Amino acid sequence: MEYSFEKLKVWEESRNLVCSVYSLLQKYPKYELFSLSDQIRRAVISIPSNIVEGNIKKSIKERLHFFEISYGSLMEVYCQLIISKDLGYITENELFDIKLQIEHVSYLLTKLKKSLETN
Repeated sequence: MEYSFEKLKVWEESRNLVCSVYSLLQKYPKYELFSLSDQIRRAVISIPSNIVEGNIKKSIKERLHFFEISYGSLMEVYCQLIISKDLGYITENELFDIKLQIEHVSYLLTKLKKSLETN
């Protein structure tokens, strides 16, 4: 059995983003384990989680609400990665690469939201 959210490209791409971010976090200093890196972990995992939760809601208003939360988490992750670069935890190139993934997930989320708003 396949659930409807498993067919969403945005869910798949957000999972890829989670894996990429987790890989970056392995480079962070140990003293960041329970601060910035923990915050990034929680924010990035909430992106696909809220996509799933939104996808199972019946009303369009509820669905859009969870997709907005997912988008907010996406921007939170980006902000925290910029700060990580400022602190020297990741390189400019690593930030650039992850930003491309973030932009793609953002694009797909926007398309999903617009498709609901026009229906």
